[in-house]
Amino acid sequence: MREKVRNIRLGKLTAEQNIRNFILKIKKNNKKINAVLHLNPDAIEEAKQVDKMKKKGKLAGIGVVVKSNINVNGLIANCASKTLEDYKSSYDATVIKKLKDEGAVILGMANMDEFASGSSGESSAFGVCKNPSALDRIPGGSSSGSAASVAADFCDFSLGSDTGGSIRNPASHCSVVGMKPSYGAVSRYGLIDLSMSLDQIGPLGKSVEDIELVYNVINGFDENDGVSRNFSSEKMKKSLKIGVPFVNADEQIWDIIKIKIQEVCDGQGWKADDIELKHIDLGIQTYYPINYVEFFSGTRRFDGRKYGKKIEESCGEEVLRRILGGQEISQAEFAGKYYRRALIAKKIIEKEFVEAFKKYDCIIMPTVPKLPHKIGEKISVEDSYDYDTLTVLANLAEIPAISIPVGDVGGVPVGIQILCARGNDDFMLNIAKVFEK
Repeated sequence: MREKVRNIRLGKLTAEQNIRNFILKIKKNNKKINAVLHLNPDAIEEAKQVDKMKKKGKLAGIGVVVKSNINVNGLIANCASKTLEDYKSSYDATVIKKLKDEGAVILGMANMDEFASGSSGESSAFGVCKNPSALDRIPGGSSSGSAASVAADFCDFSLGSDTGGSIRNPASHCSVVGMKPSYGAVSRYGLIDLSMSLDQIGPLGKSVEDIELVYNVINGFDENDGVSRNFSSEKMKKSLKIGVPFVNADEQIWDIIKIKIQEVCDGQGWKADDIELKHIDLGIQTYYPINYVEFFSGTRRFDGRKYGKKIEESCGEEVLRRILGGQEISQAEFAGKYYRRALIAKKIIEKEFVEAFKKYDCIIMPTVPKLPHKIGEKISVEDSYDYDTLTVLANLAEIPAISIPVGDVGGVPVGIQILCARGNDDFMLNIAKVFEK
């Protein structure tokens, strides 16, 4: 992507050519994949304006597809739901403003699991999104269209949101790179959130270098987001200690991960040790009470008066399950005890990772514990939630995590997940670049 920006700045390639090529690809191939819900009708004209600029930005002429729960002024942000089917954003999210200021062009809005409730890409009200890297398999979710758009070469990069793995899960399944920044590192202003204490906007791309370029544009304090802040990351070291926790995952996936860790350690002189994270199995049980309650609270604005239709009357099964679950947990008779207990467990998990990073520079494990199922295959709700077993931990601990492609099992992509201490996002990206090579 850096090379493309350089060529646009030098006039070897125009922003208009780049954006026009992507629009043509989307129009030609999107029906097969269903990754993009809406195109930006002004994309080519906006690219022409970039070409006219004397001082071009860090992302001059670069094309981006945006998850449909992030507001882009003038475009439909429907969260892949009938509830907000015709909702047109009236402002730009902070991340969108930052991208536009550096010359990026919004190509369109990506398909997703409805209201980010899902981990397969199958719960969209506007049809299933397919996996370009394995067409008969799910792309993962909830940022399904964001990952599929990168994998299908519909854009230079995309934006997604990650509540419990919603960027990393589809990145792993679609064989692309996906990053969840530290909680607060990137402004969430303009995100139609699923769970306010867990959500984070992040980039998906073809390489770690591309992710780094985008992250350096979108990160930083924003006065519109009370939890946003500037972090100071550690510098890269020559000798690293890697912690490898025992987690339940398919043996074939673990085999690929362990071979990669050994290969990198041998080449770099790094050391990898098995470590025990005592409360790692609490992840899913902690995550979902928080998710349910905060989602229920956030959806009270969708009452059919100001925004679209009444959500309970227009949403899909998974969204309704989370609304009803959150409503039940929030009832006065429970006095919020399950939510409070989940927040206590979240702090325990957070503390455990703080202690682990005193001994290890990073923790590495599979991104997803199993291969993506085939589209249309019936799986239980429990099995569906288990896709997030290894990714929810980073959200609960508020730390950065990244998934990069590491191989495949029978042609189905597998991702490796790298986690670092909170605020060490740049440090983590440098480690990821080593693993990518």
